[in-house]
Amino acid sequence: MSTFSRRSFLQLTAAAGVGLMTTPSHAKEGKVLPAPFMPKPKYIKTNGINMAVYEQGEGIPVVFCHGFPELAFSWRHQMKGLSAAGFRCIAPDQRGYGLTDRPDDPKSYDIKHLVDDMAGMLDALEIEKAVFVGHDWGGGVVWAMAHIHPDRCLGVVGVNTPGSRPPNLPPVKPSEESLIKMTPNYYVMTFQKPGHAESKLEKDVRKTFEFILRKGDIWNVDHFKSLPEDSPERQMDLLKMLEREEMPGYAFLPDDAMDYFVDTFEKTGFTGGLNWYRNIGGRGEAFANAKWEVDFPCLYVGAEHDVILRPSSADGMEDYIKDFERYTVKDCGHWTQQEKPVELNRVIIDWLGRKIK
Repeated sequence: MSTFSRRSFLQLTAAAGVGLMTTPSHAKEGKVLPAPFMPKPKYIKTNGINMAVYEQGEGIPVVFCHGFPELAFSWRHQMKGLSAAGFRCIAPDQRGYGLTDRPDDPKSYDIKHLVDDMAGMLDALEIEKAVFVGHDWGGGVVWAMAHIHPDRCLGVVGVNTPGSRPPNLPPVKPSEESLIKMTPNYYVMTFQKPGHAESKLEKDVRKTFEFILRKGDIWNVDHFKSLPEDSPERQMDLLKMLEREEMPGYAFLPDDAMDYFVDTFEKTGFTGGLNWYRNIGGRGEAFANAKWEVDFPCLYVGAEHDVILRPSSADGMEDYIKDFERYTVKDCGHWTQQEKPVELNRVIIDWLGRKIK
């Protein structure tokens, strides 16, 4: 069995769509509530699905793409901060999540669908180009937009997630080795079988989120390096780690924010998001005509204690991006936009002010 890194699958991505529409059926049934601390969502038709989109502010459009297992709600601090700074902030619940449709066919979650959803969203909102900001899997989407739909991008910001290295360039050895010991227990592998990960993650959704959205101990690089290589942590066997009665570290979200994630995923389940992982095997025709050289400004924001997506994973991106900057958030784990929202907002606003006209 071949193995691959989180960087490999997050760097597989794709995007297009059209038109405004009514609330999708599952939202009409009252199964999922709109996010608190966010503007009222609107619903658009894009690329064959109904998508919930939160929008706030006026000015240059900035699209925020969330990761797994998250929601548009993950960007609530950026929506508030950047709209106050004079930007039009747009955050969708992406395909398979929250108030947006969750197609049954797993094949409809490949990278082509994901980037075409974003391009179609721009069409529906009558926007020609936007800055795309993505975290985790959302980072994979925005970097793919840079190659597949460069004509729709004013700029790209990857939060924790690096971009794909063009196939025509020689590989670059990162400045540090991966901390993860790749085995069949790696969570990407354990997510592949339909129903398996769902049975673990949905057994106690609150426990799942209190485990995932966590700081300290194992989510600290120095402590992580000290763990045995055959431990579930070093193998990043998330489903095994979730079985523990007591978890190290602490859940960092306030109760009202945690409650919204828990309530939403108790109603939607995790299959939609897991299907993104189940389509990572190839880029197919999505990248057949990709433009690999990037000629608009890009920013990579890493986090000091992201044990999977190390800041060094962005090494070499300057080889194919003409205008590339990078920044590392100190004392921060994987959930940067929620762990260090003030600092992230400051960095993005500064970069936008200097680079995007």
